[in-house]
Amino acid sequence: QVQLVESGGGLVQAGGSLRLSCAASGGTFDTYTIGWFRQAPGKEREFAAAISWSGGFTYYADSVKVRFAVSRDNAKNSAYLQMNSLKPEDTAVYYCAARRYSDPEYTGEYPYWGQGTQVTVSS
Repeated sequence: QVQLVESGGGLVQAGGSLRLSCAASGGTFDTYTIGWFRQAPGKEREFAAAISWSGGFTYYADSVKVRFAVSRDNAKNSAYLQMNSLKPEDTAVYYCAARRYSDPEYTGEYPYWGQGTQVTVSS
């Protein structure tokens, strides 16, 4: 069973950038697709991006496409979400999640989740 810990959230002005990290332990990291999800206050959790276990395939929600980039370093058991051109509507708690050998285009439930990291974008 894999455990996930996110970091890198914070307060940033609109137009700025942040890089989130997702550190994994307790599992075979390179067998898990990593998804990034976010939940804004009063809204349902939504899919943002995902990267396949090999790192060869990525998938993005339309709302973040072009502005966000997902990557991973299997040697470091870590995944990343680079967020550029941030907007106030990107304000949310961001979660990484893991699903074994999953198609990155799958945006449903993932079995393993981190605790989340807050991203706040001021206007």
